[in-house]
Amino acid sequence: MEFSAKQIAGVLGGEVIGNENATVNTFSKIEEGREGAISFLANPKYTHFLYETKSSIVLIDKKIEVTEPVKTTLIRVENAYDCVAKLLQMYESVRPKKTGISEKASIAESAKVGNDCYVGAFAVIGENAVVGEGTQIYPNAVIGDGVQIGSGCKIYANVTIYEGCKLGNNVTIHAGSVIGADGFGFAPTPNGYDKIPQIGIVTIEDDVEIGANTCVDRSTMGSTYIRKGVKLDNLVQIAHNTDIGANTVMSAQVGVAGSTKVGEWCMFGGQVGISGHIKIGNHVNLGAQSGVPSSLKDNQTLIGTPPMEPKPFFRSTALFQRLPELYAKLNALEAEIKEIKNK
Repeated sequence: MEFSAKQIAGVLGGEVIGNENATVNTFSKIEEGREGAISFLANPKYTHFLYETKSSIVLIDKKIEVTEPVKTTLIRVENAYDCVAKLLQMYESVRPKKTGISEKASIAESAKVGNDCYVGAFAVIGENAVVGEGTQIYPNAVIGDGVQIGSGCKIYANVTIYEGCKLGNNVTIHAGSVIGADGFGFAPTPNGYDKIPQIGIVTIEDDVEIGANTCVDRSTMGSTYIRKGVKLDNLVQIAHNTDIGANTVMSAQVGVAGSTKVGEWCMFGGQVGISGHIKIGNHVNLGAQSGVPSSLKDNQTLIGTPPMEPKPFFRSTALFQRLPELYAKLNALEAEIKEIKNK
């Protein structure tokens, strides 16, 4: 589908500078622009690409100054990054959706599959499972017995959802993820470790997105919870009996240990590690590779292990890099003091 600069500006509330009849049918990064594509410019350090891009239309923040002639049509908006996100959502919504059930899929007679669903080849839907309207289940996905999936979900290839787990509406789970595998529960004995049966489930609320190869473990009893609007990146590990608060986001390789409660609107950078049986408050931001051994209060931005505020952390890091030099000076001072004492 093609859209004109005038149409796009009308949707975004922007101002067209140039040819309002210029049309686009795809997206492109500004440095890789081509005719018929729309790009965006939100960061001033990329402004030089504006003067050479071949994109037909560029969304540009109002705060960015244009000091040279441009060949492309500009649409000035308050926030180009937010606006391109809206356009991408619109583009995604008009793309044709897969429907129909493959003859090679395996669906139990007792399962219920809603209208307008897609079930790909070699997908498996177990006994008494329920799949809501418009949900898409891609090839080789396994939906266990008694699983409940809401409407408008996307379950990509090779996802496994264990028995009894519950998903809300508009949940997306990317390829290779596992929902509801056993939590890591073992009791030490003189002869080894006895497995503690994990008889709970995982509950995923509406509008959650889970990245590829992420694992969310079922609880020992009750449920592990992923609350409304949570976004998990690839390769994230959520252990048993955790509760991840609404609209929290986690980057790749974050690990949350068991029985931990994470608040709402938190942001965790890559490889953050959270200890078990603690509570993280609301609006807590953690920098990449932070290690959290104990509970944290609301409204904090922290980094490091144990976490501290950014300024002290970076001062400490700078000091740490000088430790060999400081250690040598300390040894020299000790030697001088010893010599003075001997005299």
